Amino acid sequence: MIFEVLKQKANELKKQTLTVYFASRDPKLSMHIKIIAILVVAYALSPIDLIPDFIPIFGLLDDIIIVPLGLALIIHLTPPEIIEAAQIKALQSTERPTSYIAAIIFIFIWLTILLLSDQWFYHEFIT
Repeated sequence: MIFEVLKQKANELKKQTLTVYFASRDPKLSMHIKIIAILVVAYALSPIDLIPDFIPIFGLLDDIIIVPLGLALIIHLTPPEIIEAAQIKALQSTERPTSYIAAIIFIFIWLTILLLSDQWFYHEFIT
């Protein structure tokens, strides 16, 4: 039950992040709101946090507090028509079908590159 609530909140946060991302790309949005939006989205998607995640409890506070507050601020500052258009784009992008065949192809490509670079490294530096 808690897992379902967390999963729902995570999906909601993802949709809000996508909404802010698409809103930030709208040419009618003022520059100062665009800059704040880009910073919030970059922080939300960045693996680098103000407080590292490995610090118990405090490590997740920035993800739980800073990101939602930043997203809420941008949504509040952005004109409603831009937010509505961005929400539609965000919904469309999350409803795209997942292509498992494409995923398998990309995994195969990366494994091939890894094996070829491994062979090159072995022949170049080991033998």
